[in-house]
Amino acid sequence: MWTGYEAHNPPSANRYWDPYINIKGKGSKAYTDQFGPDLYCNYLVDFIGKHKDQPMLLYYPMVLTHGPLTTTPDNKDETNKRRLFAGMVRYTDKLVGRLVAALDDAGIRENTLIIFTTDNGTGGQSNKRMGHLVRGGKAKMTEQNGTAMPFIVNCPGSVPSGMETDALIDFTDLLPTFAEIGNAMLPAGRVVDGKSFAPLILGKTKEGQREWILSMGGGPATLREGRVVPKLNYDDRVIRDKDYKLWIDSDRKPIKLFRISSDPWEERNLVDSKAPEARAALERLTAVVASFPKQDGAPVYHKNPPQKWDKKPGTSGKRKKKKKS
Repeated sequence: MWTGYEAHNPPSANRYWDPYINIKGKGSKAYTDQFGPDLYCNYLVDFIGKHKDQPMLLYYPMVLTHGPLTTTPDNKDETNKRRLFAGMVRYTDKLVGRLVAALDDAGIRENTLIIFTTDNGTGGQSNKRMGHLVRGGKAKMTEQNGTAMPFIVNCPGSVPSGMETDALIDFTDLLPTFAEIGNAMLPAGRVVDGKSFAPLILGKTKEGQREWILSMGGGPATLREGRVVPKLNYDDRVIRDKDYKLWIDSDRKPIKLFRISSDPWEERNLVDSKAPEARAALERLTAVVASFPKQDGAPVYHKNPPQKWDKKPGTSGKRKKKKKS
């Protein structure tokens, strides 16, 4: 895994070229003149080959495509920003192809569920879609540069091919879905917000269990008094069903309502509309909001043990030379 940037350890910021990676049993180090995404993929291909006769779950946050823009082994001399981004997308596709080929080679392709999705936004890239400008963004609440994400599920022989659905699903649904497919038990005595959509992807139903889904706005959290505290006590958010989407501000008040099924670009705010259907949608989705806690959670932060690169209190991080007396 790429560990992410650690204070006073500059090499650990590198995720692409010369990546600083932790490999189980080998510790953390920089891999000079190598391309991180290739190393991550190589590890998974090797893992698939070694464990093909056992149940497995591979969670692969690919790092591609994500800022900063970079070249890949297939376009080392590129400098144009737009073409750099396109090259990163092509290399993402190439790595996914390698993993699918590894499943084929292992003879488990038809017994492996592949889910391809992403977590937020379009980053810094702006492009045209259906005649509209889609502005690059992250953690936005608009459909086109915030909450509408690709979600592709594939498993020949188990998942019907070539089908699309408007069924609502949420990231919290992944845990119960994987548990159902893998014949696993969910933790006893714990509240699980998700709802399994296994029957949906296996073609046993055309509808999911969800009536609404949620996407959060807000911003980076902060560490305060041993807890990870949200930027605001209550982050802004959107709640939507198949037809309507309601925007809620940090004061827990509805500020925008769109009929997303016919207005995907969110151009006509219906929050003050007197139309019966719009009023009913506002009432329905506001009731969902009322079921949430009045203040967002602040989980306890468990600090890592001291590291050799940590700065000592009251020092610059550099060892001072003793003066000769």
